[in-house]
Amino acid sequence: MSQASSLTSDPPRSPAAAVLHPRSSLRLLTWAALGVVFGDIGTSPLYAMSETASSHLMSVHGIKDKMTMALGQYYGEAEVLGWTSMFVWAIAIVVSFKYVFLIMQADNQGEGGIFSILALLKAKAATSLSPRAMKLVVLMAVVGSGMILGDGVITPSLSIMSAWEGLEVVTHRWSPYIPGLSIATLIALFAIQRFGASKVGTIFAPVMALWFLVLIIMGVANFARHPEILSAVNPIHAARYVFKFPRATLYVIGSVDLCITGCEALFADMGHFSRMAVRRAWFFIVWPALLVNYLGQGARMLDPTPILDGNVFYALVPSSALFVYPLVALSWVATVIASQALISGAFSLVHQAIQLGLFPRVNVVHTNAHMEGQIYVPQVNWTYLVLCILLVVGYRSSHNLAPAYGLAVTGTMAFTTVLFYLVATKVWHWKRRYLLPTCVALVAVDLTFFASNATQFFEGGYITIAIALGTAFVMLTWQRGRAALANVLKGAAMPLDLFLASVRVERPHRVKGTAVFMTSNPGVPNSLIHYFKHAKTLHNRVVLLVVQTSHVPEVTDDERITEVVDYGEGFYGTKVVYGFMEVPDIPSVLSKLNGKGVDIDVNDISFFLGRESLIFTGKSRMSLPRKMFFKLLSQNAISASAFFQLPPGRVVEVGVQVEI
Repeated sequence: MSQASSLTSDPPRSPAAAVLHPRSSLRLLTWAALGVVFGDIGTSPLYAMSETASSHLMSVHGIKDKMTMALGQYYGEAEVLGWTSMFVWAIAIVVSFKYVFLIMQADNQGEGGIFSILALLKAKAATSLSPRAMKLVVLMAVVGSGMILGDGVITPSLSIMSAWEGLEVVTHRWSPYIPGLSIATLIALFAIQRFGASKVGTIFAPVMALWFLVLIIMGVANFARHPEILSAVNPIHAARYVFKFPRATLYVIGSVDLCITGCEALFADMGHFSRMAVRRAWFFIVWPALLVNYLGQGARMLDPTPILDGNVFYALVPSSALFVYPLVALSWVATVIASQALISGAFSLVHQAIQLGLFPRVNVVHTNAHMEGQIYVPQVNWTYLVLCILLVVGYRSSHNLAPAYGLAVTGTMAFTTVLFYLVATKVWHWKRRYLLPTCVALVAVDLTFFASNATQFFEGGYITIAIALGTAFVMLTWQRGRAALANVLKGAAMPLDLFLASVRVERPHRVKGTAVFMTSNPGVPNSLIHYFKHAKTLHNRVVLLVVQTSHVPEVTDDERITEVVDYGEGFYGTKVVYGFMEVPDIPSVLSKLNGKGVDIDVNDISFFLGRESLIFTGKSRMSLPRKMFFKLLSQNAISASAFFQLPPGRVVEVGVQVEI
């Protein structure tokens, strides 16, 4: 249905999402953010240090089995201090400075995420970006979003497997059951998504608070025995490791990158809790907990006691069942929470892409009547479950899957930095001479991490690239196909004044009720022309409804209807605007037209939609295979009546053949 929606060039600005929170509400938001925003980065201690040490063993000594770490003879204090220093400064630079301090300023009416930045750039017509530059910006946002979606597939599999692998510290009899336990957890996790995150969200914050407290206790207990690890806060140790092991550094940095996963989720979830709440939770709780725990893991590696199975995290506690089993249980719950946050983020990302015209319409279900962001997307949910199960079956351990992880995160980080620079200079008009060196340095850091992860492309990194490129191809094909379709329909549209003149002359029979024809192009929609051509009648009132997607996340009810025009002869034109994070509800909007001079009986409305049958003989520059793929996407998109929440019994679809 080509007349469904389009991007408005000068959208209304809504202050709804930029509400200031009183002090008491800020405390509650900070507490809530602790349970949702930081699940991914908060569970990285489960595997990040172990994978870093494993990368060193592989690159320096050719040892691929990280269980050899139990010997403790292949690394010394210099290596451990070097790794730990990299962790300390990676978190400080990338998370604290870049994302929490800098990137989070690029909110769109309080909402964060890569599509929010894209919407900011699109909303400002005076950004001085050329059409070619804007296409490049869209490409970066699309590929970056694909990498985030890839991250959302890998994170549940990796995190949940790493949590269950703690059982191996007690006995290897658990090893054959780890994949099965992980798959069972994944099935349960994705099965409950249809009930909405709010149903289980009340337990998230207390559990994550307990998790971060345990991280601190475990860290303090270990670095108290080796206080020399505190010197790792000096970056000189990281520099010494780089100069001593330049080849190993190329691989080790890719594993260090695992400690900063979750930055994009942190930025995207900002809109649910406010920038200040996220910052407070990070600086006062999460960052200290991670810092202390990583220092504790470094201290544990300085201890002569063997590290069983190379699992540094579980080595922070005694290897008896009394300590390990409760820690496994807590880790399992924490990883489920981390996975939940990323899955919910994927739902929001796909929803935003649909509203921005970058993704085919899919079924979006609201799971909470009081919270706009609580949504469930069945197609995404079950696709994720299948992919996650395939990853668990194919890789069977977090150690094997880890190489596929970092590539997604670092690629998106570089795109986000570039888009932030464009917003800061083109929209906010920040001074380039101050910002450019900072952003260049940050992109250099991002690309360093990306280059390191790229060395493990064939060990699993290709999964991320495949998901990102596949998603980008779908989005770009959909965007280009819709643009080509809109151009054809626009060229074939009859001018409204000409149509009304023919109505005045012919005086067709008018039937009772109101007919709503949805369109996104000026002139008379093809569905109306074809209906009138065959039915030879018109309703007493005909409403030409234009639905536009704004570049702001949400639009207030007062700004929802932006235009009502009386064309005469019972014809009215109406424009309705929705934010890119909202789900359109057309019947509820039409009920408000009575107060704007249009006499409508909401119980006597018929909706007319165009249903295009695509023919590949048009002048579009799209290749034939791409046209065929676009047609496949169109056929599998949900109907416009379902997307716009139209009453099924009042919808008439008019078939139209269109050449593209």
